[in-house]
Amino acid sequence: MSRGSASNKPILITGGCGFIGCNLADRLAARGDRVSILDNLARAGVRENAQWLKSRHLDRVNIAVADVRDPIPVIGAVREARAVLHLAAQVAVTSSLERPIEDFDTNARGTINVLEAVRLHNPSAPVVFASTNKVYGRLVDDAQIGKRGRRYVPSDPALARGVVESAPLDFYSPYGCSKGTADQYVRDYARVFGLRTVVLRMSCIYGPRQFGTEDQGWIAHFLLSALRGDPLTIYGDGFQVRDALYVADAVDAWIGVLDQIDRTHGRIFNLGGGPANSASLLELIELIARLTNHEISHSFADWRPGDQPWYVSDVSGLHDAIGWEPATSLLDGLASLQDWLESRFGRPFGNQGAFA
Repeated sequence: MSRGSASNKPILITGGCGFIGCNLADRLAARGDRVSILDNLARAGVRENAQWLKSRHLDRVNIAVADVRDPIPVIGAVREARAVLHLAAQVAVTSSLERPIEDFDTNARGTINVLEAVRLHNPSAPVVFASTNKVYGRLVDDAQIGKRGRRYVPSDPALARGVVESAPLDFYSPYGCSKGTADQYVRDYARVFGLRTVVLRMSCIYGPRQFGTEDQGWIAHFLLSALRGDPLTIYGDGFQVRDALYVADAVDAWIGVLDQIDRTHGRIFNLGGGPANSASLLELIELIARLTNHEISHSFADWRPGDQPWYVSDVSGLHDAIGWEPATSLLDGLASLQDWLESRFGRPFGNQGAFA
């Protein structure tokens, strides 16, 4: 999708005031694109992100307060868009366990609303969808992993470069089911209806404008806990491994996939930091302690349903398709997030006490 298009229609971002969405909106608006955002502003921090976007880009960014579960505003927004970046979602496994119907309505039905709006009212518009590594389920059994140092390592040598997109799907938890359902619908609307859709299965995106909580945005949550001097609760034993991707690199991938939609449509891609940017929870705690010179107190609790003992993305598919690869190391990304958190909350690391 060329920036040089004669169309002056906006790029629609559902959930565009969330962490990844607002970073995408900021980059697109900064390069000259008009951006339309549809967001229900329900999550913590999103109103602040909305104000930040408007202060930086004024009328180049338009924000409509609406919910993807309501098809009427979705149709109106999609009808005027030249592309749709669909990030609106319920994002916490714990919330899906507490309210599975709400989780399904937002993630599965909300995605169908977006797809149907595109199919019926704007079928030429590309659709890029924010999926998750949770669609792969637990991935490896306990008998298929071992411990090396302070992390789990899979015994299968085929996983040395990470999980490929052709790995079997095994939805686990209501969240995994709802996002997996949406993932497969987005793929199928390309095959059956000819829509130009792309699925991005994301893993642990982190960076500025992320208001991390225990349920979502765990890297930011770890850093925030260090800022506040709060103890951490680790669910499981801490040896579980994830790959992490700095948000600016994730935005590069999203925009690269959109700009090269003639090459990428109909495809599914993993989007993560890959093996070079992987860490166990215990390793991340140690890295934060070295970075901040501040030890983090932590305790352990039972594993949560659907928790993966090991997940690392193989991102060679994206590299082969559009030449993308992670550019920011985990250490540099953490330092950048630390700078933003300090500027946002107004205290340096090492100061104890409540954080406004």
